[in-house]
Formats: sequence, structure tokens, C-alpha cells
Amino acid sequence: MSVVAQAAPLIDWAWIVDHLDDMWDRTVEHVVLTGLAVGIGLVVSVALSVVALRFRRTYAPISWTSGVLYTIPSIALFAFLVPFTGLSLLTAEIGLVSYTLLILIRNIVAGIDGVPASVVEAARAMGYTERRLFWEIQLPLAVPVVMAGIRIAAVTVVGLVTVTSLIGQGGYGALILRGLSRNFATEIFVGTFLSIALAVAIDFGLLGVQRLVAPWMRRRPRAA
Repeated sequence: MSVVAQAAPLIDWAWIVDHLDDMWDRTVEHVVLTGLAVGIGLVVSVALSVVALRFRRTYAPISWTSGVLYTIPSIALFAFLVPFTGLSLLTAEIGLVSYTLLILIRNIVAGIDGVPASVVEAARAMGYTERRLFWEIQLPLAVPVVMAGIRIAAVTVVGLVTVTSLIGQGGYGALILRGLSRNFATEIFVGTFLSIALAVAIDFGLLGVQRLVAPWMRRRPRAA
């Protein structure tokens, strides 16, 4: 009498139910790492963009440096930083922030440059200082382009955060790494699926923010 072995299911739903708390903890870690990286990256990028816009000769070296950082493989960058900053949050954030700079700086500069010259001249004729012109006129009008950069940077960072599990910083990468070490498909699937879902959710959330802060960019219904 032959016995046919039943194949193990690809997804262990019982394990998922039993580990909801763990998945929530990983979600918080992933969101915090992503939020810090994008927030710090935005502050640094705005500062560098102001310098690049004020002193145009600096744009090329700023863009080149951020481009070099962007091309370094994430594992190699984290490995390079570990001897200096250890297996720490600082190591993770230095790496993650560096990958946001090229995207954000280019979009901020492109957005400011896209403001109509007539609007800029009108503001200057009304007595606006360069600082007021930037913060009250140019930057608000550049919001759609800047927000597009923030969305791309955020989605990029969500994917890169999974790599920080190699330096002990958790997030969904910890689930994937643990699943690989145990050859447990369910944990790998959950970590991958949640990472994709978070990226989509953040992208749609930022799109909603863009529509709130730049309502003039909403599509108007065509007249019949």
C-alpha cells in the first residue's frame, strides 16, 4: 500500500495569525526608518538646492556628488559605514538619506526653474526679497514637481529599508531574512508583500497630500 505525501502549503495562514503582533512591530520599524530618511533627506536637499539655485556653479558638483552616492550598491554602502558607525540606526539612516538626495535635489531645482519668469519678475517688482520670493512664491508653485520627487524617494527608501535588516535594523527585511535562513516561504512572502503594500500606501498617501497642498493641480471636469 503506497502512501502519497501531502505537499506543505505555500502559505501557512496559522503562522500569519499567530504573528500579527510581530508584523505590526516590523511595520512600525519600517515606517519610522522610511519617515526619518525622507524627512532628513528633504531638509538636506532643500538646503543644498537653495545653494545650487543661488550659486549656479555649485549645482553640477552637488548633483554629481549625490549621483555618485545614488549609484553605490546599498549593501556595499552599509558595509563601508559599519566600521565607523556600527550596526546602528545612524548607519541605516546615513545610507538611506544618501539615496534620497539626487532625486529630491533635481526635482526641487527643476520645480523652481519651472516657475514662470513673469511671476518671479512681478514678485520682485512688488518688493519681495529673494528669501520671501523663494518660500512664498517659487516653492509653493513648485510643489507638484517637488512632491513627485518626494513620492519617488519614499518608494525607493521603502525598498531599501529591507536591506537594513542585514545590520540589525529590522523592518520587513527582518521577516524576509529570517524566512530565508529557515527556508520558510510564508515569512518571505509576508515580508515581501507588506513591503510592496507599504510602498503603494505611502505613494497614494503622498498623492493625497499633494492634492491638498496644491489644489490648483486637480483635474477639472471637461465642459460638455
